[in-house]
Amino acid sequence: MDQELIIKLIELLGTFAFAISGIRHAAAKRFDWFGGYVCGVAVAIGGGTIRDVMLGTTPFWMTNAIYLICTAVALLTVVLFGKWMEPLKNAWFVFDTLGLALFTIAGIQKSLAFDQPFWVAIIMGCITGSAGGVIRDVLLNNEPVIFHKEIYAMACVIGGVAYWGLAELGVAAEISAVVSFIVTCLIRFLAVRYHLSLPVLKEK
Repeated sequence: MDQELIIKLIELLGTFAFAISGIRHAAAKRFDWFGGYVCGVAVAIGGGTIRDVMLGTTPFWMTNAIYLICTAVALLTVVLFGKWMEPLKNAWFVFDTLGLALFTIAGIQKSLAFDQPFWVAIIMGCITGSAGGVIRDVLLNNEPVIFHKEIYAMACVIGGVAYWGLAELGVAAEISAVVSFIVTCLIRFLAVRYHLSLPVLKEK
């Protein structure tokens, strides 16, 4: 498949996954439908927007309305099926993790397409994957999860390093993306399962 098409598919899947996550967080705060949609959009496009601005290109969602439509579909999914999905608390965590991994890959691949060095691509992948969650938490008046809970942004970094390592070995981009996706998801799942986190700063 053409690399540009792969990037768009990944961004679309990531948009839906992150939008579901953001809308569910808004529902927990008793936001109305519009507030839920705004939170869904913020988490779905926030990281990618920052990435594209830093790369000097038009933000991806401004070139195709499908991302905003995708968020609307996510909102309808929650509205229509939320009653049946409510008991599946872990599902929202899974959606958030999938979005994290998918957007990390999208950020890396798009940065490489703009001829950025790999260390920049890894940072862009981290921004793409985690910055939307920071914006969501600010809107919801929550302390950003990236700063105080289980390993989150570091999962993006490690997934990006895995992508870079495979690329250095000459592995195809498609395979590198799949491995990076698995690594990012696995680290996030293990961090939550075993309550792993980075050391906490202590004031002396």
